[in-house]
Amino acid sequence: MTTIGIIGAGNIGSAFARILARNGIAATIANSRGPETLTSLTDELAPHIKAGTIEAAAQADIVLIAVPWSKLPSALAGLPNWNGRIVIDANNPIEAPLFKPADLNGRLSTEIVAGLVPGARVVKAFNHLLAALLTKDPHAEGGSRVLFYSGDDESAKAEVAALIEKLGFAGVDLGPISIGGRLAQFPGGPLPANNFVKFA
Repeated sequence: MTTIGIIGAGNIGSAFARILARNGIAATIANSRGPETLTSLTDELAPHIKAGTIEAAAQADIVLIAVPWSKLPSALAGLPNWNGRIVIDANNPIEAPLFKPADLNGRLSTEIVAGLVPGARVVKAFNHLLAALLTKDPHAEGGSRVLFYSGDDESAKAEVAALIEKLGFAGVDLGPISIGGRLAQFPGGPLPANNFVKFA
């Protein structure tokens, strides 16, 4: 059985945990402050979601990372090589309270994230919708809410696509990171914050 970890317990990380729990899928969630600070969330989402250390969450087969942009390097520092495990990059290069876009020196944010997770197969996903919309019923409008994803490893994308479908969303493959990462990046890309629905 595929194991799932979540690094970051802010809006997106918590939203992802809620979606998993709603579908009866187990995961380990972690933040920089330690498992004991996540009791209210894990009590809410028991028995599916448990709290752990970042090191424990990072050992899962699929790890969603959603951490404030400036804290990503410290959050991921010191972890062992990812050895081909899948990292879902749900990060955006902007953060509260100033919401000033980070200077990426012309690079895509996912390229920078990939450099922080050596050996991982990185898929960009779960970053383009607001957390409040992510946690709503994906069939609320009569179709299936669209989740975009992109990546350079086809088998990793296939696994993330299967998870997206299992959670009730309609996955749309945007191709490699060089294309999809640019389309879904916030700020700058045309797709974030748009609520697309696929009708069968």
